[in-house]
Amino acid sequence: MTGLSASGLYKNFHRIAWLAVALALCVIVFGAFVRLSNAGLSCPDWPTCYGRAAWPSTAHEVNDHVATAIRPVEVHKAWREQFHRMIAGLLGVLVLTLALVSARRRSKGVLQIALAAAVVAIAIPLYMKGQHVAASALAIVGEGILLAAALRWSNTDLSRASALTLAVIIFQALLGMWTVTWLLKPIVVMGHLLGGLLTFSLLVWIAWRATNQPIRLADAVSVRRLIMLGIAVLGVQIALGGWTSANYAALACGNDFPTCVGQWMPRHDFREAFVLWRGIGVDYEGGILDGEARIAIQLAHRAMAMVVFVYLLGLMVKLLRTPGMRGWASLLGALTLLQVGLGIANVKLSLPLAVAVAHNAGAVLLLFVLVSLLARLRTPET
Repeated sequence: MTGLSASGLYKNFHRIAWLAVALALCVIVFGAFVRLSNAGLSCPDWPTCYGRAAWPSTAHEVNDHVATAIRPVEVHKAWREQFHRMIAGLLGVLVLTLALVSARRRSKGVLQIALAAAVVAIAIPLYMKGQHVAASALAIVGEGILLAAALRWSNTDLSRASALTLAVIIFQALLGMWTVTWLLKPIVVMGHLLGGLLTFSLLVWIAWRATNQPIRLADAVSVRRLIMLGIAVLGVQIALGGWTSANYAALACGNDFPTCVGQWMPRHDFREAFVLWRGIGVDYEGGILDGEARIAIQLAHRAMAMVVFVYLLGLMVKLLRTPGMRGWASLLGALTLLQVGLGIANVKLSLPLAVAVAHNAGAVLLLFVLVSLLARLRTPET
């Protein structure tokens, strides 16, 4: 790899970045498994699990812990939630490493990244001691340091993108905490999903840029615009998918497809379906919306799926007609068809866990294809 080494990029930077991409994929897919297996609240405290750094192996081990008053111990679920936190923490370490090595030639760059990380690290024990205001203030300071650095630095050595990714993953940790402490609040669950995919997308972009294997096209600018629009419509659909899952609306239409409860347009309630904020303190496990509101969410998800399906297949046709892009076009088309098939299978088969997790993974892989093309497509050198 020659990559961006002329601009001072660390020689193994691309290897660390690709490792982070792989781990981010694992975190997202395993997170879907945790959520879809109803294990999202199995560790009611954070970042420990019933006071354990790992998780309790038997319920009697933690009978005296205050968290048992919030939720009884379910060992077979607790390990899933805590293991997810652990691999997410490992991903955070990799992203911190990327930020540090990319900033090493910036004036006080390493100091700024390290300071931001230290401030956030101090916030964690404060939160565990119940000093939530102080912990939140420190987290905000750490985020501010990273965002200020990202805005001030250029991206010739990927320091801007790396600092921004670290800021995103810190906010992801906060969303993960709020997911538990706010009892699976749908807007937080959906935000946590989108934050994970944003982290993944940034890492994919960084990894390709560090690897430096551009695809040169004469009309690269116009194709990149089409890809950015594709990412936008896919992002909307992923958000709707997250909202569907968080509100337990995946089977709102029963096992009917393409109709819904035997009708093309059953009774629905869009106004109630998309209320984003309902206060704090409600336990959202299992969902709180009535049938008509859940049907509205499912109908919106299906309608947007059609938009994404048509657009991505149109993009596939465009890429098929572009010299040298047949492989990427075929991959995009295959993943699009697979994703639609998995979505239909979720409904017809009553949301089997393996299919539901695969549906989440399919969205991540579609995003990988689009972000990869966005990172690699460039105009010919003159």
